[in-house]
Amino acid sequence: MTSLDDLPIRPDLIGLKPYGAPQLEVAVSLNVNENTHQIPEAVAVDIIARLAESLLNINRYPDREFLGLRQALADYLNDNLESALSVDNIWAANGSNEVLQHIFQAFGGPGRKALGFRPTYSMYALIAQGSQTDYVTAPRDERYELSVQAMQAGIHENKPNLVMLCSPNNPTGTPVSLEVVAAAYDALQETTGGILVVDEAYGEFAHDQSQSAVTLLAGRPKLLVSRTMSKAFAFAGARVGYLAADPAVVDALRLVRLPYHLSAFTQAAAEGALAHSAEMLRTVDDIRVQRDRIVTELTAMGLDPYRSDANFVLFAGLQDSAKVWQQLLDRGVLVRDVGIAGTLRVSAGTETETTAFLSALREVIGK
Repeated sequence: MTSLDDLPIRPDLIGLKPYGAPQLEVAVSLNVNENTHQIPEAVAVDIIARLAESLLNINRYPDREFLGLRQALADYLNDNLESALSVDNIWAANGSNEVLQHIFQAFGGPGRKALGFRPTYSMYALIAQGSQTDYVTAPRDERYELSVQAMQAGIHENKPNLVMLCSPNNPTGTPVSLEVVAAAYDALQETTGGILVVDEAYGEFAHDQSQSAVTLLAGRPKLLVSRTMSKAFAFAGARVGYLAADPAVVDALRLVRLPYHLSAFTQAAAEGALAHSAEMLRTVDDIRVQRDRIVTELTAMGLDPYRSDANFVLFAGLQDSAKVWQQLLDRGVLVRDVGIAGTLRVSAGTETETTAFLSALREVIGK
């Protein structure tokens, strides 16, 4: 049987492992930051009707420029963030990971460097690897916060062509202030004139949603704000990510995308969800309540949850996090070990799921 060792793969891929969290059948799955609420039935019925209509023309290629979807995304951002975006400011792809891949393909590559602030989303390094972009990291402040000073130091020391700011940050949940984003843009333009990417995959869960980097786009042509429908819209299985940026950036991303990369079904489903955005986002308030409940109750147990603007909580204070992870799994609760010593990360689920997690954790740690 042929193995990877028998194949002439690129030397820089040898020894790597594919990205992925454990996929296990358990009663309570809170390990991959999904929105565990199902979408409203009325919205599902409308989406099914749109899919059926698109099926009648499935013998034809989809709209290569997906103009209807881009307009719907622009309208959604404009309605919620008081922005003034048009179709020309919007890009979309199969999940925000493909959006990020397009960015690295267009603005990274051999001889170019991308900078992240550790710990942060592990896919940045993997996407950089796939595009043969040098990926480096700089430290955060205490409790994984990111100050203007720490950010500027990282940029000035590394002189990157791409900077990745995840806000709220995965896996820590830490928000990045607009002051830091604006200062990062200025520092980057002073050094290499590079691209600043703010990854707002969890933006809708923030305590103050108006503090989105989308509001900083005007006059900053090298600022890109990546978002997704996977989290707040409970649309993870549909794989729809998007980006807001200067129209010239969108033109650059067209150079690297595959033809017809968004299927007719994906476009129809996403447009249907966006047509009901208020209904789709009703669960966000409940998720915020459960997230804040987790923080409060973990603190009462003597654990140390970090500040979170996301739909998950990273918490410390565990003597043996791997053992606790297994003991929770034994009780039917799956959370995430992100590789930070003494910590685990848990997604905020429904009230029932959150109660199950907290009850299981109390049993495990004896609180």
